[in-house]
Amino acid sequence: MKYVLSVLFILLISQTVLSQHDDTIQWKTWTALEKAIAQEPKPVFIYFNAEWCVYCKKLERDVFTKKEVIKTLNKNYYAVEMNVESLDTIVFDGVTFINKQAETKRNGIHELPLLLASQENEPFTLPATLILNRNFAIEQKIYNYYTSKQLLEMLN
Repeated sequence: MKYVLSVLFILLISQTVLSQHDDTIQWKTWTALEKAIAQEPKPVFIYFNAEWCVYCKKLERDVFTKKEVIKTLNKNYYAVEMNVESLDTIVFDGVTFINKQAETKRNGIHELPLLLASQENEPFTLPATLILNRNFAIEQKIYNYYTSKQLLEMLN
């Protein structure tokens, strides 16, 4: 009886873990992204946000929870999410990135989003989303809210 209960418990836990994989976007860290790209090149979806960004919260609640968006991102892209005010030191492609602005500004922006998502002659704005091809070249920059339908059109 103990054996049967143990097997049922393990099956239940594994089923729960497997089903969770399909319920959320599998966000990668920058380190995990670098390793994944080296093993199997794929397009990359980068989403920059901040705690205070209202439209970022709306994207997270209304777009990134849609099954078709989750399925498309998890299957066809490596997805990275980053809080632009992060104080983490990030090493990517042999280069170290930090949040230098945090030393002098209240809401300092990390170097990585400044490098990748800045607009020419414009202040840095959120939400900022980048779609990169499998060679890590930027295909599209989006600096506003989008619906799940609009996102799926951009991804396909």
